[in-house]
Amino acid sequence: MTVQTFATHLECSETGARYDIDRPQGLSEAGKPLLVRYDLGTLADTVSKADIATSSAPGFWRYASFLPVKEARNRVSLGEVVTPIIPLKSFGRNLTVKDEGRLPTGSFKARGLALAVSRARELGIEHLAMPTNGNAGAALAGYAAQAGLKATVFCPADTPEINIRETAAMGGTVYRVDGLINDCGKYVQQGKESQGWFDTSTLKEPYRIEGKKTMGLELAEQLDWRLPEAIFYPTGGGTGLIGMWKAFHELRELGWLEGPLPKMIAVQASGCAPIVRAWQNGARHAELWQDARTFAAGIRVPAAVGDFLILDAVRESGGWATAIDDDTIMEARDRVARQTGNLLCPEGAATFAAWEEAVGSGQISADAEAVLYNCATGLKYPLPDRAFRAEDSVTD
Repeated sequence: MTVQTFATHLECSETGARYDIDRPQGLSEAGKPLLVRYDLGTLADTVSKADIATSSAPGFWRYASFLPVKEARNRVSLGEVVTPIIPLKSFGRNLTVKDEGRLPTGSFKARGLALAVSRARELGIEHLAMPTNGNAGAALAGYAAQAGLKATVFCPADTPEINIRETAAMGGTVYRVDGLINDCGKYVQQGKESQGWFDTSTLKEPYRIEGKKTMGLELAEQLDWRLPEAIFYPTGGGTGLIGMWKAFHELRELGWLEGPLPKMIAVQASGCAPIVRAWQNGARHAELWQDARTFAAGIRVPAAVGDFLILDAVRESGGWATAIDDDTIMEARDRVARQTGNLLCPEGAATFAAWEEAVGSGQISADAEAVLYNCATGLKYPLPDRAFRAEDSVTD
């Protein structure tokens, strides 16, 4: 069965050069990410909001018209859901968190890897490889297993053990590397010819961004085709922030959105904040962050290939970039859990801390409608032992 997709070609994000969408593609000749482009005029004449609302497809696959998978048989699914938007009224009247931890393999990486694996199968690719800080590797392994493809991942040696075991349990071949995610990426690059795998690194193939784009499409539909004043997003490689900004522009071109676009706030850890430094310096590209370290492993990305796309979105939206230290991240995680029952991952907790910081500095009103993105279940990360011995608390 052919899916009704309106994807037409790939385009270099820097030069605008066109590339064939029906062939496997990595970076452009300019060494920049490729973006999927669509015939939005025909999409607007063919698909309506009502069509989306009545779709029987699971989760983000309801937006198949906005995605590049052509054949339904190539769509790889692990039972995706529409992730909930949960009020945090203990802290802000209009503050919510979109909990991506409800997706397969427990993180928002499911969105990007579902699309990357689906397109890989459609294009005849059999072996996928990538560097990972944990969650992306697990998502790749899970979707590759479902698709009957091979997955190889390289991760920093201090990657959370649960992520490594999860990836291996689903058939992924896992290598630990003494270094950071950019060091892992070098092994992926080196093995492209000798091992025959396809590089599925963040933004080094065109389709993970299309999967992450569905966060923006889903948010708009959940809010009745309008958007909040601000989105606080944990930013490592930045695929999700770039993808959402792309989604908002596509929806606006269709005439589906009401009101202004949100401020995009890129949240990093103070121990690894290349985007924040570039934003503060007015630079369009971010320099490599030396000696990167943070408890929030998912945003420990010293260099992002799509740095200029992140910074463009932040600036165009009137947003900003901010860095949060690890102690504040952990305190925020614990406080949100105790007061609201939402166990955020460290990266998600960083967005809450960034929101509090912005309210305190007057960058945003405490009553402004703001959405925080919790990118993974907090259960994947070490938690403090606060249990008491029963015999120490029971009295006669």
